[in-house]
Amino acid sequence: MTTKKKRSPRAASDGWVLIAADSALETAKLHDGDPNFVKLRNPATGAASQYLFSSGDERVYEVKAFTEDFHSWFIDQTVQRDGRLLYVTPVDPVFLLLPYLQRGGAEGKFQPLQQMVMDEDYPGCTRLLKCTQALDSVHHVTDEKVVGDQKFHRYNQEKTLEWLKKKVLNTESAVKKSDLSVGGGVKSTTYVRVKRETDAAEEDYLRYAHGLISEYLSEELSKDLHKHLQLPEISSPKEVEPPSKKRKLSDKPVEAGEDYTKFNSADFVRKPPKKMTAAQKSLAKVDKTGMKSMSAFFSPKVKQEKN
Repeated sequence: MTTKKKRSPRAASDGWVLIAADSALETAKLHDGDPNFVKLRNPATGAASQYLFSSGDERVYEVKAFTEDFHSWFIDQTVQRDGRLLYVTPVDPVFLLLPYLQRGGAEGKFQPLQQMVMDEDYPGCTRLLKCTQALDSVHHVTDEKVVGDQKFHRYNQEKTLEWLKKKVLNTESAVKKSDLSVGGGVKSTTYVRVKRETDAAEEDYLRYAHGLISEYLSEELSKDLHKHLQLPEISSPKEVEPPSKKRKLSDKPVEAGEDYTKFNSADFVRKPPKKMTAAQKSLAKVDKTGMKSMSAFFSPKVKQEKN
């Protein structure tokens, strides 16, 4: 008698699929330890975010995710339930230190960094003080005082805004080199600019760069930076096309082919049907079975081919 073998259920893995540069994962020295993930406070939202510390805590990377609905990974003989595609990008650790430095600066006195960078909810924040990049750059946003062999720091708002301004200008330069369209003429990511705005291009790039840097700042600090950059408040968007040619977007993407844009316009209004006269009402009641329409008498006759 033959017995059927029971098929063992496939294991479901709880790992991640992640894209990272070799420099983020390599181990330079044996005693430095392996790179690992740390949960820290997001400097913009205050919520928890995932970060990757390289070997020896030399560099810090932020972890971002590309997510699609109903997505999984098949890896070897396992099913990866978390279908997100994670990727890491380097982040300046000073951005992560700013909320702690600002909080400590409210007292207006010099303090050691170890006393300012503390968080009961995110104790991993102290690892930022081991990061060489953070220690070498913190003087851009603080006043320093050396007493003996110990350094003391105090948050400086003016120095911080100047440091952030340089960040914005560097970002603006990089965006320009990438030839991105960032002005008011871009109505959607699926549409390109029809006319290039030369007059407002500089302001558009600066405003775009400010928005990118603001992703790492609190709302209040982002507003202060906006004023420091002397950016004017956003007014009504400029017309880049004549009103008759402007394409209005619907909630759903429009398939290429026939032009349905007129149905997306607020100017398009369906006219109500005209009222029928008494004669038209009587004609509508007549049985038209077997009757030809008027156009049938004027249409060309189709010649039949002879066999």
